[in-house]
Amino acid sequence: MFTGIVEEIGTVSAVKPGPNSLQLSIRCTTVLSDVQKGDSIAVNGVCLTVAEFSNTQFVADVMPETVKATTLQVLRTGSAVNLERAMAANGRFGGHFVSGHVDSTGEIVSVQQRENAVYMEIKLAAEFLKYVMLKGSVTVDGTSLTVFDVTAKGFVISLIPVTQQDSVIGRKRIGDQVNVECDMLAKYMERLLETKSENSMGGLTMDSLAANGFLD
Repeated sequence: MFTGIVEEIGTVSAVKPGPNSLQLSIRCTTVLSDVQKGDSIAVNGVCLTVAEFSNTQFVADVMPETVKATTLQVLRTGSAVNLERAMAANGRFGGHFVSGHVDSTGEIVSVQQRENAVYMEIKLAAEFLKYVMLKGSVTVDGTSLTVFDVTAKGFVISLIPVTQQDSVIGRKRIGDQVNVECDMLAKYMERLLETKSENSMGGLTMDSLAANGFLD
């Protein structure tokens, strides 16, 4: 489990490609302070397992499905990546619930500077856009962000100066692809609603929510 609060920007030091897989070596500092083999580290929002590490970097294997479904496939030696360790049980919860399981890639279609903020519009497939709501949470390249607008084809985020400086999303431009993880609470709610036909108790429905006072 992650929070979407990026701890540091790392640098890809090596990419070892397989036929459909990858092995990434990432140079970093902060996330190595207490690292152990088998730990989970989110790389641009993708949960990867530490296979080995040294004082200056860690190595992680990327399986074919993850390569296919995320932007990790475009990483090259020298690429900057967002890094976050899995949340400690006694840590602060500064962002929102992030699993590190990317739903889809999105495309940046607009970038606008507005005083101290940068507004970005990200195009997202309709099957995932349904989970995005105004003022809700979304994870872009592992960064927890607030949705400022929902359009017909995507959504808009606003980057404050700290996010522009401390996250790779601030370096992205029109046409770049990003990893998007929608709010898992929305996905869980949809699944619960779908259980009506599978659950002998009737499942969770809009009628049952209204009957119990959860809807006006």
